[in-house]
Amino acid sequence: MAETQIGVDFDGAIAIVTFLRPEKLNAFNLAMLGQLEAACNEVEANPSVRAMVITGSGKAFSAGGDIKAWATMSAPEFGHSWVRFGHRVFSRLAGVRVPVIAALNGHALGGGLELAAAADFRIAESQIKLGLPETGLGMVPGWSGTQRLVRRFGAQMVRRMALGGEVFTAAEGVQLGLVDQVVETGGSRDAALAYARRVAGRGPAATEIAKLMIAVADGEDNGAAVEALGAILAAKTADLKEGVAAFSEKRAPQFKGDW
Repeated sequence: MAETQIGVDFDGAIAIVTFLRPEKLNAFNLAMLGQLEAACNEVEANPSVRAMVITGSGKAFSAGGDIKAWATMSAPEFGHSWVRFGHRVFSRLAGVRVPVIAALNGHALGGGLELAAAADFRIAESQIKLGLPETGLGMVPGWSGTQRLVRRFGAQMVRRMALGGEVFTAAEGVQLGLVDQVVETGGSRDAALAYARRVAGRGPAATEIAKLMIAVADGEDNGAAVEALGAILAAKTADLKEGVAAFSEKRAPQFKGDW
């Protein structure tokens, strides 16, 4: 049986997803990526969930990708099994129907920052650092560091981190818009839960639709977001009920155009 590397717990209407590789600074391997995708699916399928918190166990949020997990891969395997898979999982996280709050209890560097950027909000502890150090290793950001981060934080900010190697403190991060709130060491989880309760107290349908609309404006997966909005609208119509009933009864539908 595979080791549990992603924990999923529930606090009322809030799902709490915790990375469980503290001995590796919660760095991701392929199994952990798969478990994160499964956790997103579990949260998505639970209609009582209205907000989601992601955080790390121990002293780390996530060190991003575990170098030992990909260092020996061939170039094609690295591109397909590692980069594209990670992209898919982080996009799945970004597309979860409820707002996602990242509790940054430790540094968010490289893939860890790409992971945090997939959340809707980021609450950082005062001691953490933020950056994209990949080019210093002869590598490039591969889990949407040059894509989602540019859309959400701006191209120049990403240039400073990815090309210039700049690393920012939490205090600098909140001023630059990389994080939304800074709290004292040890306080990120409680602050994220408090914010999640605030989010969960708002209209769930309106919140989900607003998140999709913002994603469209932000250029994130426009086709899927538009189709989801259209499908939600169509699912509420009397015409759909009539169409399904007619199919079941093997008769021609009598559509009235009722919304």
